[in-house]
Amino acid sequence: MGSSNIWKKLVGNEEASDQVKLYWFIPDGVRAEPDIFTIFEWAKKGELPHLKTMMENGAYGYSIPVFPSHTPVNFATLLSGAMPKSHGVADGPMHTEGHPLDTVSVGGFRSVARKIPAVWSILEDQKKKVAVISTPGSTPPEIENGIVIRGRWGGWGADLHAVNYESQGDGSRQFEQGKRTKLFTLGPRLAKFVKPVPAREWKINIESKAPPLEFEISDWGERFYAYLYGKNPSGSEDYNRIIFSRDKQEILTDISSGEWGDWIDAQLKFGEVSFSSHVRFHIIKLKNKEDFKVRVLYDNLNRFITSPPEVAGELDSSLGPMVDFVDNFPPQLIHDIEDRKTFLDEMGFSFDWHMRVIGEIARLYHPDVVLHNVYNPNQMLTSRWWLQYVDPKGNAYHQALPREREERYSEVLSMYKKLDSMLGEIMKTADQKTLIVFSSDHGVHVLNKSVRVNNILAKNGLLKFSIDQLTGEPIVDWANSQAVFLQMDGIYLDPKGLGGKWYRAKGEAYDQLRTRVIDILSQVKDEEGKSPFGAITKWEDVDAVLGLPKDRVGDLVISNNPGYGWSEDMSH
Repeated sequence: MGSSNIWKKLVGNEEASDQVKLYWFIPDGVRAEPDIFTIFEWAKKGELPHLKTMMENGAYGYSIPVFPSHTPVNFATLLSGAMPKSHGVADGPMHTEGHPLDTVSVGGFRSVARKIPAVWSILEDQKKKVAVISTPGSTPPEIENGIVIRGRWGGWGADLHAVNYESQGDGSRQFEQGKRTKLFTLGPRLAKFVKPVPAREWKINIESKAPPLEFEISDWGERFYAYLYGKNPSGSEDYNRIIFSRDKQEILTDISSGEWGDWIDAQLKFGEVSFSSHVRFHIIKLKNKEDFKVRVLYDNLNRFITSPPEVAGELDSSLGPMVDFVDNFPPQLIHDIEDRKTFLDEMGFSFDWHMRVIGEIARLYHPDVVLHNVYNPNQMLTSRWWLQYVDPKGNAYHQALPREREERYSEVLSMYKKLDSMLGEIMKTADQKTLIVFSSDHGVHVLNKSVRVNNILAKNGLLKFSIDQLTGEPIVDWANSQAVFLQMDGIYLDPKGLGGKWYRAKGEAYDQLRTRVIDILSQVKDEEGKSPFGAITKWEDVDAVLGLPKDRVGDLVISNNPGYGWSEDMSH
């Protein structure tokens, strides 16, 4: 059924609209096409039985995302029914005139980034009660009588991300990851590197074959201590377990490599306000004192990130702690082979919560309309562990053994089956007047080659930066730089330098600089003589060529050919 017909049924007839309901399930990054991710064929063969039921009782087909194929842009398009040049969301982190380029002036995941109303506002005007779950662009909340749960990176409320604590070792890993350990390269750190020291003042009766070590875990106003010790029947002095404690006396969790502890109560802080929450510890790997990694999960639900606030407590009472989605962005579970198992575990926790919340929302709140997003498909298909092994265009596909490809394919199919199971739960809550819509914002293409655009600009003397020798993070000399690439597709230019507040330049020197940059990029080829650049568009042409808003893009917008991805990373 076309979206226009859906809205007509919901709001076009006051008498009929009193009865019609909608559950719009919009998982992020669900690839579907007729060659490899043939989900309609999977459904017909019985792999996705609930999707099969929908196909037999409705309409189905493929959709194409708007440019750029990125979550905030395409969700704004889906939820407003307008192109980016109208709704104004051109990217996640956006940069506009009058603001320094080293900060994000407009966050595309925020509801206030949209210049026009989203569908929930229109439906609420029609007296519909709307529930919005984990949906990008929904926070800060814009509805008054319904409920909003989390959103996605909307800069609203106590949005608690998971953090990895990793052994510093010789410092090479920390240097390698550099700024990629930070949320969108500008937010809080997603990975922290620690050097354990001899354990002191612990009052626990634990025998250890190896001299006990400790390190501190401190986030969101709560501090824990980790106690590394060796409990090996063989008598080995290796470290193989970690105890987590708040006071070095009470053991909260005692686990070995690969294990998850139980959720434990925690008193966290958001600004100056304390609130009750939950935390869970996991050891991704523990090989020795120089090679370990611990993951700390924080309950993603609290009263500061739901509207109204009491929704958090009501759902916590019935569902327990929330894991909204697997991994972080930028991803953290991509560096070690052990990360893959952690990813699958964590994705299972997320799907479990999202599966169970469907019935609870219906039972507790009786909404007329539900919009529900889950981010796991995007996280899985953009991770290093799967798409490269499933898609024949991937570099890893032909290098992997057949059993390895089959294993990864099975894991991907299992994820799609989880989505199908969610459709089944949705159907249980539906009555004869409920419309169920299953769609996604974009698919995922194999990216075999990463293009470090800033290195190209630096090589040509247009970008000046140095590298912090401890953290690996770049330090940009904005005042003496004339060009910089900022995710996900913008190159910003000024012949006089990019320091201070940025304003779009003009004049002959600007035109010459822009022409030079276009020429430089047009000459870039890979080892096969192919260009990664599909198009290079001037800002004044983006509305006509790409459907983007002129006021929220760089001086040049670069689009990539299939198989190539852009990177902000600066290395030399």
